Amino acid sequence: MPASVFTQENFARLDLIIAQHKGEQGALMPVLYEAKKIFGFISIDIQERISKGLDIPLSEIYGVASFYSTFSDKQKGENIIAVCLGTACYVKGSQKIIDKISKKLNIEVGDTTSDGKFSLVPARCVGACSLAPVVTINADVYGKAKLDDIDSILSNY
Repeated sequence: MPASVFTQENFARLDLIIAQHKGEQGALMPVLYEAKKIFGFISIDIQERISKGLDIPLSEIYGVASFYSTFSDKQKGENIIAVCLGTACYVKGSQKIIDKISKKLNIEVGDTTSDGKFSLVPARCVGACSLAPVVTINADVYGKAKLDDIDSILSNY
């Protein structure tokens, strides 16, 4: 796994941001966005720190952080693999593709490889139904993906 982001410097930056927003109406969202920029994710430890600093119940912070897909409570890998599971992609075999990637990388959907290189996430729809099934890795889009393509695609990363 990559070096820990839980450094004193990062927590000091977070504390400063919390202090800047404390008492403001709607302070939670900007603090969560800044925390994501600092750490890359918002673990329960980070949520607890925000809760104490803003004097907002942890349950409220967890509710907001888990509702918005931009926030994650787990550290993501260097390369984010998203497999579209929308109707068109699913009908054309995206579940088999996600299963193959999961087996090849030895991770479950939502997890990150032990070396921190890949995270595997589902996508509800990427808006490219004519290219179904679709796999994205970071900003790269692989349309009309086939099971036989997966090894070649992953080797690029």
